[in-house]
Amino acid sequence: MALKKAHQSPAIKARAIQGLYALTPDGVETEELLRRVRLALQGGVQVLQYRNKTADAMLRLQQARALRELTREFGVTFIVNDDAQLAAAADADGVHLGASDGDIATARALLGHDKLIGVSCYNQLTLAHSAVQAGVDYVAFGAFYASTVKTDAAVATLDLLRKARAEIQLPIVAIGGISADNGAALVQAGADALAVISAVFDVADIQLAANNLAKLFR
Repeated sequence: MALKKAHQSPAIKARAIQGLYALTPDGVETEELLRRVRLALQGGVQVLQYRNKTADAMLRLQQARALRELTREFGVTFIVNDDAQLAAAADADGVHLGASDGDIATARALLGHDKLIGVSCYNQLTLAHSAVQAGVDYVAFGAFYASTVKTDAAVATLDLLRKARAEIQLPIVAIGGISADNGAALVQAGADALAVISAVFDVADIQLAANNLAKLFR
């Protein structure tokens, strides 16, 4: 009889969310997406989130499964944005939920306790505390700086990040307009991971950009 897989310990799950956390850009053909992501992984990305707001369901599944294999090659944590069912279908390491992406309990029931669930808490510490009580594995705050991806994003502050660090034991992700020039302040304020899109994927040298950001954690 097969042995039941043991749950991951909180410490192991916490280590899965740290360092440079890259989110994939929208509207990129699969082969080009994989090329760009490979360069980012070579540069030091430790967490990759598949985020595609424009593709249909079939393409999203194809891309998610391809990225799952690529992240396994590099030993990198793989998260799917918004969609717990897609995360399950692609055997991702977890899902990241926004305010309108379904509830935590439903995602946990679908994915099980071995998978990671992260939530966007924007600039609201109360949301983070509620999420912790609901059993998430990490929380994200932002935007800390002006973002070209979400121009109307709520503004989070370094003071909020420091307070969250003092009150929350789970990994904390900072997002929004982050670059190698401004990311150090977020790490110093308590961010375990820096989530970026443009600073890695909208540049000429993806590997170098990822490396410069990854250095903030060394």
